[in-house]
Amino acid sequence: MNKALEILQEWMKGINTADVEKLLSLYNDEAVLIPTFSNRLLDTKEKIKDYFEKVGSKEQLSIALHDNTVITQEVGKDLFCVSGIYNWRFDIDGELFNFEARFSYIFDLTKEKPILHHHSSQIPRTL
Repeated sequence: MNKALEILQEWMKGINTADVEKLLSLYNDEAVLIPTFSNRLLDTKEKIKDYFEKVGSKEQLSIALHDNTVITQEVGKDLFCVSGIYNWRFDIDGELFNFEARFSYIFDLTKEKPILHHHSSQIPRTL
């Protein structure tokens, strides 16, 4: 399970440094990304790269985990699901905004590029 959390931490470092190549190195060639700030399903390296280039261009970009929200589940031999809540932060027109989002990943630890699936969506207002 520690390896799955290490992958999550590497992904977060990639976001916090706007390192698109680092992020792409984590996504399997057949990965699907359902991104936080897009209404599209991203299922090719080119689409995922374009998305992270747009996100990475935001001023003061950062992401941080909410304490005690990460859940790691072993769903098969070397397959893990990691879910939780993180907070995106970046500048829009000179003002710093925060976006809470829930996330889930499926990691295959046998693969050099372990992210098979990643879903992230802003947390909706509750009723």
